[in-house]
Amino acid sequence: MFFLVTSCTMTGRNEGRKDVRKLYVEKSVPPKIDSRIISRPEQENNPKVDHNTDKVIPATEVFKRYNSAVFMVFTTDGYNAYQGSGFFISKDGMAVSNYHVFKGTGIGYEVIKLSDGRQYKIDKVLAKSESDDYILFRIKGQFNYIPVSQRQCEVGERVYTIGSPKGLENTFASGEISQIRDDDFIQISCPIDHGSSGGALINRYGEVIGITTGGRDDSGANLNFAKDIHVVPYQMK
Repeated sequence: MFFLVTSCTMTGRNEGRKDVRKLYVEKSVPPKIDSRIISRPEQENNPKVDHNTDKVIPATEVFKRYNSAVFMVFTTDGYNAYQGSGFFISKDGMAVSNYHVFKGTGIGYEVIKLSDGRQYKIDKVLAKSESDDYILFRIKGQFNYIPVSQRQCEVGERVYTIGSPKGLENTFASGEISQIRDDDFIQISCPIDHGSSGGALINRYGEVIGITTGGRDDSGANLNFAKDIHVVPYQMK
């Protein structure tokens, strides 16, 4: 069985509703919203980061560069609260996550929480696709970001993930590309879990190559998947 890795907080209502995100229920309490710190573009989360991707960089450097470019996403459908992940792909606040993190929720009521604790509302949804499981949106401000790779993925290539499995904020993991699958899926050996949905899959050059999406829970093997970043129309402004 393929599972999507979004966490869910149950509120005691609507328990009968079928939702793939409830296959693995994880209690994750949304942050208390302080309207004074939401969408304040004058506050920047754009540290001086070397975005040169001409050479291989060590794992420790990958995390140092891009920890602040990955964030937690909190959504709600009015009954339950969901937690996933997302990341910036441009300095002017263009960001990506999985569509299923937002599916069935009131888009516009979501909150993202940066690694430094600041919270923002989504300013505008630019594009989304349920079939390709992505959502592209913008946050007002200037932010650190992960460059989108133009390289061809290869089986055996070393890769890294940053996301928030089970609410454990910005967890870093490493592994390899196990196989390139149909429907733009990249099979990876990096461990991911619920709450990782929408996180970044990064190559050894420090470029994002995919969106961590889900895995199989009917196997003892480490069978996890990311969606190829190139399904996202990231060139749009």
